Amino acid sequence: MYARWVLTALVAWPALAAGALLLLPARWAKHAALVASLIELGLAVPLWWAFQPAGGFQFQLDAAWIPAWGIHYTVGVDGISLFLVLLTVFLVPLAVLGSYTYITTRERAFYALMLLLTAGMVGVFVALDLFLFYVMWEVMLIPMYFIIGVWGGERRLYAAIKFFIYTFFGSLLMLVAILVLVYVVGQRTGVYSFSYAHLAANLGALGPVAFWLFGAFFLAFAIKVPMFPLHTWLPDAHVEAPTAGSVLLAGILLKMGAYGFLRFALPFFPQVALHPAVQAAVVALAVIGIVYGGLVAMVQPDFKKLIAYSSVAHLGFVMLGLWALTLQSVQGALLVMINHGISTGALFFLVGMLYERRHSRLIAAFGGIAKVVPMLAAALTLVSLSSIGLPATNGFVGEFLVLVGAFRTHPAAAAIATTGVIVAAMYLLPALQRVIYNPLDQPENARLPDLTPREIAVLAPLVACIVWIGVYPQPILRRLEPAATQFIEAVRSGAARPLAAP
Repeated sequence: MYARWVLTALVAWPALAAGALLLLPARWAKHAALVASLIELGLAVPLWWAFQPAGGFQFQLDAAWIPAWGIHYTVGVDGISLFLVLLTVFLVPLAVLGSYTYITTRERAFYALMLLLTAGMVGVFVALDLFLFYVMWEVMLIPMYFIIGVWGGERRLYAAIKFFIYTFFGSLLMLVAILVLVYVVGQRTGVYSFSYAHLAANLGALGPVAFWLFGAFFLAFAIKVPMFPLHTWLPDAHVEAPTAGSVLLAGILLKMGAYGFLRFALPFFPQVALHPAVQAAVVALAVIGIVYGGLVAMVQPDFKKLIAYSSVAHLGFVMLGLWALTLQSVQGALLVMINHGISTGALFFLVGMLYERRHSRLIAAFGGIAKVVPMLAAALTLVSLSSIGLPATNGFVGEFLVLVGAFRTHPAAAAIATTGVIVAAMYLLPALQRVIYNPLDQPENARLPDLTPREIAVLAPLVACIVWIGVYPQPILRRLEPAATQFIEAVRSGAARPLAAP
């Protein structure tokens, strides 16, 4: 019984809570949002134990939605989407709690949008009907647009509009591709359906149209990742978004692009995805993103923008791991997705805490604060080292697996990507030194308060995950392995088929 309703509850509960929250007094909004997000977390946690790491989709529910158009409400999770759902419901309560002192205007609207965003994010990861997936993809876009545009920084409108235009352009291309895909398969089978299982089982040889369909899906997901050179919306959105928006944007929304490649672009169009020219282009762009993101991060005076560009580099490892298509590289890519959400989310929280104290994100505004805020300095040091990929932290495991796996199929690309780890140290360690270890030469920094109990409550779970995954990643890898193996086999067997019917 639990298995049949839990995923629907995870989608419906935050949406219902968002509506109810608007009816409460403004002073209760943040507390109600925190309670609602913790209930969401409580609903999702048992999935960790109930999930059977044997491959395939579990906890499925299928109900007719618009049967005349072949649209069903179909949800389910496998080893890939399970962890993205858990990451989502883990980060949202922390984002709500982290906003307690930051958001002081229109609180009901802000926290209602946070809960609505949660429903959209979870919906994207559990949808097994392409129409439902598209609806959830668009539902997620709207709350983030308002979160950036209303509660963001000085250039919030520019950043919000740029984020919306980039993402919506990709979404429209994806919608056209979905409709064409349903039509082509419907013509072949006589059944017009948006069902993921039906489409995946009846794609067959698509011929030249496969290149166009793959291109539409590719652009939609590459913008969301974001891949170089489609990344230019990301720094603006990150810098202008409030702390909670930056955390969820980096922690969850960027993963939706990579998830789209895993779930749709590669399995649906394997002959195109593994075409030598396409494969070479994607691997090259991934490696460029790794190196370029790190080099641009090195020269950023704004700590938040530095972290934003580091996301371009980290997601480059994900794309390299997916297209290397070995078990180690795919598992590593999935682990990088999870770890990036934890480590980069923690970095954005810490930068937000520094901003609340000094009202500046400039690295030059700080210096020597380890003497006055030792707990904050210790947390920033550990999280920065995890982002670099220090052994015994979560960042090391995923990137190591990606590089080891990629070396088997793309040794030159893996060798170049390895320099990305060095570049990461070159932009994060100097920034860390300038913020907390240089001489305390600015009087404003001598009076900064250390972490409050609320801030410790926000950071402690993230730090615990950084250490746990770094020391003992086996429970996660064991649950990821069957889904990763199934993904690789499906793509390779599909790529072996002729592109056009004989």
